[in-house]
Amino acid sequence: MNHPLNDITVVSIEQAIAAPLASRHLADWGARVIKIERPEVGDFARNYDTAMDGLSSQFVWTNRSKESLALDIKTGPGQETLEALLARADVFIQNLAPGAAERQGLDAKSLVARFPQLIACDISGYGSNGPYSNKKAYDLLVQCETGFLSINGTPETPSKCGLAIADIATGMYALNGILMGLHQRSRTGKGMAFEVSLFDALTEWMSYPAYYTRGRGEPVPRSGARHATIAPYGPFATGDGKTVFFGIQNEREWLSFCTVVLDDAAIAVEPRYASNSLRVANREALERTIEERFAAWSSAQVLERLDRASIANGMMNDVEALLDHPQLRERNRYRSVETESGPHDMFLPPVTIPGIEPVMGPVPAVGQHTDAILAEIAADTHSQRSGV
Repeated sequence: MNHPLNDITVVSIEQAIAAPLASRHLADWGARVIKIERPEVGDFARNYDTAMDGLSSQFVWTNRSKESLALDIKTGPGQETLEALLARADVFIQNLAPGAAERQGLDAKSLVARFPQLIACDISGYGSNGPYSNKKAYDLLVQCETGFLSINGTPETPSKCGLAIADIATGMYALNGILMGLHQRSRTGKGMAFEVSLFDALTEWMSYPAYYTRGRGEPVPRSGARHATIAPYGPFATGDGKTVFFGIQNEREWLSFCTVVLDDAAIAVEPRYASNSLRVANREALERTIEERFAAWSSAQVLERLDRASIANGMMNDVEALLDHPQLRERNRYRSVETESGPHDMFLPPVTIPGIEPVMGPVPAVGQHTDAILAEIAADTHSQRSGV
């Protein structure tokens, strides 16, 4: 199959989530990804959990369709092998500990100076300069430093996000930079060195609360499952004990909600609720009124009314419900992926390209492809020396 990236080779010294996620998205669309791992132990994310028949769920998520090369890059032979790979590569990604890549000449700027064709990406916690540049960073700690916990959770309890959002954001911005670099090289023939940090990635995601705080002189309040600055927007109990979510975005929707869902157009023009700011200020009274009306209907009936009024809505599902969600099942959004512990169903990548199936190849064992890759390098070297 003619995948969009099937002429691209990626070499990645990667661990944890951010860098592996970026390279996995490249692998999904045909890039050859050579993952360099520590001999025997490999990427430490392999040991995060044992949920998938002994394998780490996080590792399986971020490492399908790759080749694993076990290599000690601190030894002479390891450095020679890495140099040979980089001479043939299109993309290099690394998220080594602070300062480690630069000490070994593996930072993006140094590599592009040696290999002008390369798109090289440094991933770090806080960036290559500034007072935090040598500070270790993990997802939760960056959520703390960027103020995310201060806006997330209930008024009484700040909470971390249940997903590794700093890592995910960083991986996606790294992917964005790599694709920009490949596009630039197609026009200019020159590679590109760039960096992405967890701190900068999540700072970008914090733009709205940061600008709100600067403009208002006070922070966005923690509002749990509700929206901090829009009402009604969030969870509402129904008559069958279930919870539905919906959100009102504008005055047209507010009128439709009152008229079609609540069967009471008078609420729409009540002085306490005549604008979004007033609805936020009177949120508790408004929510009591809505839930009093919803108590007469089941969740299915409420959702039907919301759909009829063209109000965006959703059920509060758990993860088990997601796994069996009709939108996934009926669109066939799973594929079976081979692993050391056998096949596992995994979600397709979000991008859908008509006529092209993503790769969805096996998740490698540590060093599974070492012998084949070393033999390939040796054969290439022999051919070059022989002038073949």
